[in-house]
Parts: sequence; C-alpha cells; structure tokens
Amino acid sequence: MGLDLAFTVARSGLRLLEKQMARASNDIANAGVAGHTRKVLEGTTMTAAGTGIGVKSQPAARDVDLALIAAQDRAKGNVAAGALREDLLRGVEAAHGSPENGDSIGGLMGGLRDAIVALREAPADAIRRGDVVSAAEDLAARLNGVSAAIGEARQQAQDAMRTEVASLNANLSAIAGLNEAIRQEAAAARSTAELEDQRDGLIGAVAESIDITVIRRSTGEVTLIARGGITLPLDEGSQPFSLDDATVGSGAWHGNGGTLPGVMLDGIDVTRRLAGGRLGAAAELRDATLPRMQAEADVAASQLAYRMEAQGLRLFTDDAGTVPDVTQPYAGSAMVGFAGAIRVNPDVVADPSLVRDGTHAVAAAPGGPTAFTPNTATGPAGFSTLLDRLLDFSFGAELAAGVAQPGFATGGLGPDGTLSSPLSGLRTLEEYGSALVAEQAGTRAAATATKERAEGLRDVLGSRLQERSGVDVDKEVAAMVQLQTAYGVNARVISTIQAMWDALFGAVR
Repeated sequence: MGLDLAFTVARSGLRLLEKQMARASNDIANAGVAGHTRKVLEGTTMTAAGTGIGVKSQPAARDVDLALIAAQDRAKGNVAAGALREDLLRGVEAAHGSPENGDSIGGLMGGLRDAIVALREAPADAIRRGDVVSAAEDLAARLNGVSAAIGEARQQAQDAMRTEVASLNANLSAIAGLNEAIRQEAAAARSTAELEDQRDGLIGAVAESIDITVIRRSTGEVTLIARGGITLPLDEGSQPFSLDDATVGSGAWHGNGGTLPGVMLDGIDVTRRLAGGRLGAAAELRDATLPRMQAEADVAASQLAYRMEAQGLRLFTDDAGTVPDVTQPYAGSAMVGFAGAIRVNPDVVADPSLVRDGTHAVAAAPGGPTAFTPNTATGPAGFSTLLDRLLDFSFGAELAAGVAQPGFATGGLGPDGTLSSPLSGLRTLEEYGSALVAEQAGTRAAATATKERAEGLRDVLGSRLQERSGVDVDKEVAAMVQLQTAYGVNARVISTIQAMWDALFGAVR
C-alpha cells in the first residue's frame, strides 16, 4: 500500500471516529431528555472501484423498537382516557354523598321514610311534621346536587372535546411539517434521527387524543390511521377537525335531531368513529355515560314524586308544579331533567300539616289504588290514613294491594331514548336509590381501576423501551473510551506516514 493510500484510509477513519464520538457525546448529553433515543452511526468500506478508498460514515440512525413505541403510545392513550373519565366522574361521585353517613340518595330516602314512621306514631306532633318536610327538602337538594354535578361533568366533557380537537389539529400540522423535513433530509442522505424523535413525540401526543395506527413509509414519512378507519390529514398549517362550542343541557343530545355538535372532518361528522384517548373518552361521557346517569337520577326523582302523588300527597314537584308520569317513555317526557328541578311542594312547606292530611283526593279505580280523601280542617288530629298509605305503598313495591308499582325504566333512556341502564329488577324507592349510588360511584371506581391498569402497562413498556432504545450513559462512556483509543491509533498511523514522507523528501533533497 502506498503512503498516499495509507494516508487516505487513516484520514477517513479519523473522520468516522470523530462523528461517532460526536454522536456518543450527544447521546450522553441528552440521556435525560424525554423522547431522546440512542443513535448509531456506522461506517461502510470504500474501494477504488467505488467512490474512493477507506471508510465512509452513514447518516446517524435511531436504535429503536417501533413495536414497543406503538404499544407504549396506545397505553398512554388509555391512561389519558382513564384519567379524564376519573376526573369528570369524581365530581358526580362526590355529589352523591356518603352512603355510610346516610346522606346519599338511598340513605335520604330511608331518612324520609323514618321521619314518616315517627310522625305516624304521633300525627298531631307539629315538630315531627316539620321533620318530614326537612327530610324531603334534604332529599330534593341531594337529587338537585347530583343532577348539577352530572350536568357540569357533561359540559366539561364538551369543553374537553374542543380542547382535544385544537390539540389534534396542532399536532397533525406539526407532524406534517416534520414529514416533509424528514423526506428532504433522507433524499439528501442526511440523518433524520433527531427529527424522527421529535415526530414520535408528537405522534404520542396524538395517541393521547385518539387511538391511532402508524404506517411508516420507505421515504421516511408516516401515515396515521384512526381506529375508526379514518386517515388523519397531514397538511402543515391546516385545521381539518372542528367542533362548535355548545352549552350542554339535560335535554340535549348528539345525533339525529340533537342540538349538540359533533366533531367534523371535511364537513362530515366523525364523532362516533373517533375512539380512544381523551377525545374518545370525552365524547363517550358527553353522549352516553353521563346522559345515562342523568336519566337514572331523573327516574329516581320522578318515581319518588309519582309514588307520593299516587297516594294523595303531592310532596314533590318541579317549579311548574308538575309531577312526571312514570308510565310514559322517558324521552321527551317531564322526567327528563326532573332530578335537577325537583323541589318540595311550596304548599307543603307553607303548611307542613299536609304531610299528615294529604294534598288531594285519590279516586278508587279498577286495578288501581283504593280511594283516599284528605283530612279536613276539622278532622281528627290523629289522622294516619295517608301516612299508612305512604309507608305501605309509596315506599313499598305495590301501588295498591295486589297491584305492582310502575317499574323503574331501564330502556329508552337518554334525551333521545337510545340508552339503557343496568339498574334492573328493583322494586322500591330505597332499593333503587341505593343501587343508583352504588352504580354511579362504581363507574368512577371502574374508571380509576382502568386508568391504573393502563398506567402499569405504560410504565412496564416505558422501562422496556428505555432498556432497548434509551441511552445507557455507562455504556456510552465505555464506547467513548474505545473510540478515543481507535482515534489514537489512526492518529499514530497518520503521524508515522507524515514522518515517512518527511524522511522521503529529506532524502530527495
């Protein structure tokens, strides 16, 4: 090998080693930076028949496991969805009170029954009549609070959807920009590793909004497919998704004839096709979970008012004095939103003796309740007929002897009548009230459990990804020592060649 050829080979080796040491230094410096992955920089042998003699460095590439990255992104999306559900449902759970303290809906229904039992023992006692009214007011207030919490959570879900749509648009635009930059760098045979790290961070952010599948092209670009089969538009500067602002009421719904807006993509409503992540969770809460909860609370309130009304005591009404007819379908009836409107009849508040004497007559009807006539002003102070009817029938499973109470609706729920409830097979007010609290509080507990499982999986995958693709500082430092040793060897070769050239030139002179 001639001196000039040896010099060329040694010099190319030095250039490769310099780039490899720079790569290792960069990895060490960014070891603690989120999203940074370990890079590798390889060299290829050049021959005289090719582009030269020596070694040529390739562009730095990432040493990553793409399957692990995809699995971790999905887990992150599940964590984000679970956290949103947990956060929004926590307020509903708190509004239900504490069953162990007796201040939940079921407990307060029992408290109202107990107050009526106490009044039955002394119908003339004005204090006990006032206790019945107070117990009724506490129960109405609890139903109002639960309804308000559900309504607030639905509004928060709507607002969260708008936030996620804006975030989704911004991230898709940024990914589009990186796609183009990566394509250009790859075409120029330059490293795209750092740009790919940045893009994967943005893809992870998109995965927290909706569930996606990433398709990576040979040109370095990516295509994102949502779970519903939608190809996400990647156009820098565009805002393909939109969602109008809205105030969510108990009677509002999304879909046919509804007033709630949907997530639009190029003029098409894709709300029900965007699953997973915070956006999917928020849509599910707004359009299914929370409307079902509202309907369950409305059914409880409506049955409470109806069963009292059927025995001759209009104890609960809405502001218009209406008592819902629970024998009618839920959707479109006075039951919708009744839990938020229920109050104690102002006439009863003004005259608590009505809880003993009754507010209206109940006629006998075939297959219906027996006749009832309210106590008159000159009636006996020990009048207990109404109280017996309330205890035997309003708080029982029968409307009258041998006649079952109208059942608690489990289907046709929601403002549009498309939802159903798992609260089936219940017969009394207290049974339904207790089951309602357990089921709705359990929904929050289930959201928490789901989130915690997703967090566990995310953390495991994160650890594996760090082991596989993260920067191990100790290994990189050891590699730096080896590179420095190799650099010294090449430098000595060049120094030796230089000395030989000097000796040769000296001989010529």
